[in-house]
Amino acid sequence: CNRSHPVISILSLSFQVGLLLNGFIMKFYCCRVRQQASSSLMVYMKNLTAADFLLCLSLPLRIAHYASSSLIIQQLYCTVGAYAVFLNMYASILFMGYIARVRTTVQAANIISMVTWIFLLVPAITYTILFFISQEPRSSTLSRCGSLFSASVSLVFKIIHISCTIIFLVVFISLVFFYYSISRRVLKAQQRQLASSEKLVKSRRNMLVLVSIFCVCFVPYHLARLPDTFLLNSCSVGLVLFYLKEAATMVSVFNVCLDPLVYFFLSKTFRAQVRKAERLQSPSRNIRTKDFS
Repeated sequence: CNRSHPVISILSLSFQVGLLLNGFIMKFYCCRVRQQASSSLMVYMKNLTAADFLLCLSLPLRIAHYASSSLIIQQLYCTVGAYAVFLNMYASILFMGYIARVRTTVQAANIISMVTWIFLLVPAITYTILFFISQEPRSSTLSRCGSLFSASVSLVFKIIHISCTIIFLVVFISLVFFYYSISRRVLKAQQRQLASSEKLVKSRRNMLVLVSIFCVCFVPYHLARLPDTFLLNSCSVGLVLFYLKEAATMVSVFNVCLDPLVYFFLSKTFRAQVRKAERLQSPSRNIRTKDFS
């Protein structure tokens, strides 16, 4: 199967913008709100930020895979690089689901977050070990990671994808259900002219942000990924699905640039810090304007 890669510039832009935005948010969480780790929402949002930041760090290897024909880079991408994107994508999916759910205690949120990372890392380590154990020496590059898979790695690969697709469906259905439930509560509160209607409207807005980012970034990927999983070595139909999967993967990677919207809408502290930073920059802007007038 032959392929072309007109996506390097798009991935490079996503890497730069995502690294800048998520680096700023990580600095915000680490340096400015240490004393405010008293909510489960904050715990989940910190972990979502970590997942996005790690995804940004894994993008250069994916870019190198597209730009280079080196067999070593291809093998690194098919183990560390590809699974890093995969792992952090599902970490984002799970933590977005946690953010939408009923709040828990901080201790419970920390335990859930730790279990989530362990749950995602164990298959990653298993997959990587099997890949290198079963790898046969090759002298030339191949077009797809599936061409490097042994029978055992291919089986593990399919099991992991099926399991994670189930996770995606559960989180997706939950988000849609929560949004529908909040919308009904807003409608009833507005009809009865209750004082709580304004708070419910804000909750619906926040849920709409989550559902929208989730649908834009992750639904296309799973629509293209599931059939591709079962056509690893097919060049006839698999080539079309390959390009669809690559395009959907680029869209899913773009969530590193969209997730900051979640922090802005859901965190009052984050909005306050952004506005404070804008106010601090305003005097200097006014001074520069006067100097040039």
